[in-house]
Amino acid sequence: MINLEKHIPVLLNEVIENLNIRDGLTYIDMTLGGGGHTKEILKRIPNGHLYGFDQDDFAIDKAKEKLADFSNYTIIKDNFINAKKRLNEIGINQVDGILFDLGVSSFQFDIPTRGFSYKYDNELDMRMNPESNLTAKIIVNEYSSEEIANILFRYGEEKFSRSIAKNIVKFRSEKPINTTFDLVDIIKKSLPNKVLNKKGHPAKKTFQALRIAVNNELEVFSQALEDAIGLLAPKGRLAVITFHSLEDRICKQIFRKHSTIDIPKGVPIIIDEDPELRLINRKVIIASDQELEINNRAHSAKLRVVEKN
Repeated sequence: MINLEKHIPVLLNEVIENLNIRDGLTYIDMTLGGGGHTKEILKRIPNGHLYGFDQDDFAIDKAKEKLADFSNYTIIKDNFINAKKRLNEIGINQVDGILFDLGVSSFQFDIPTRGFSYKYDNELDMRMNPESNLTAKIIVNEYSSEEIANILFRYGEEKFSRSIAKNIVKFRSEKPINTTFDLVDIIKKSLPNKVLNKKGHPAKKTFQALRIAVNNELEVFSQALEDAIGLLAPKGRLAVITFHSLEDRICKQIFRKHSTIDIPKGVPIIIDEDPELRLINRKVIIASDQELEINNRAHSAKLRVVEKN
């Protein structure tokens, strides 16, 4: 049984403060999850409305439990890459605040059968949407050594990607790689002792990379973030929590692109317009020492916020 109470929303106070929430307005939680951030937003908009997106039935059910005292919200079961389209279909073209809380839901990590975690021995899966076709098991058993190595290096920044990929192909020639522990054993046999003796789990980067590839996370996030900027009303704010450098880099680059006006060097132009966005925090916001003491998931979290001009 998953304990809902132990799933603490990351950077909650910082998100609420920087979203500049105002009653009577419309908000989107692009990553509903267990509904922790959503609940705090709803408390502040009794006369407003919130739309929450998630593609996972378990997370949606848990969110509904948490939000039982509220009626001013709508849950849309879909990937957030389709948020703009789904909202346009019901006549919503502008909103006043948007939140992305990226990464895998804690529920997905903590349910062994979902196959996300190297801590539990279960079938390799890693799908955020259980109805999609591609799984981590398919990648490790059917992709070429070069394709696997590229995934591990690009999405996990794994220095030993080629060694791991080579051993994956070698081991699967004898029997299929079916479970998380099958893969963990191969990874451990592919790494030098100096890496195995380091702090942290040796399979972390590989599992991250496979999860990102299975769910096409970076490409989906990049498009969804561009669409979200288009949905923002003037003075509306957009907050993004990322959990690894690849996500944060995409967020930083897109925010920078929309918050600056590109003028060729040496061209005498007088700027008479503002960029589309204004950065609320130029320096990334991270968890306080107090939060880190009670919420281990907050260690790698980074928050960036912008406002529509």
